[in-house]
Amino acid sequence: MANYKPDLSCQNKFIPINFAEQILPGTFEYALCYIVENKLDLSGFDAWYHNDKTGAAAYSPAVMLKIILLGYAHGLISSRRIAKACEDNILFMSVSGDVQPHFTSIAAFVAKMHEQIEPLFTQVLMICDEEDLIGRNMFAIDGWHFILTKEVECK
Repeated sequence: MANYKPDLSCQNKFIPINFAEQILPGTFEYALCYIVENKLDLSGFDAWYHNDKTGAAAYSPAVMLKIILLGYAHGLISSRRIAKACEDNILFMSVSGDVQPHFTSIAAFVAKMHEQIEPLFTQVLMICDEEDLIGRNMFAIDGWHFILTKEVECK
């Protein structure tokens, strides 16, 4: 009888992770992080936060945008599923810098900031399209359909 090494795929393993090394150049996640951190003007979010002297620290709008857009790109539209991915998925942990917002924080951010998020989502798509990072497909989020042609049209 043949002697094979055991399959340990169901075994837990503790390994050190460098989150920065998990986001590889040339991937959607790398492009998303670069665009959100370097190309988008996120100053419109600052007016909503008045916790500089009192109150708990808020989650960074850049981090919230990255995990929400990454979640949407992976078909996770539920704030609960995005929050769970931030706890369990190494890619979400890396993109968020291991920030694990509660699902209510994610849902509140989307609900409260929808007017600021909507144009940023369009900008992210247009930048990705300019860089040939995505095909000319239809994207649908929360009932809004974005079709990439020469301009983004809302239908």
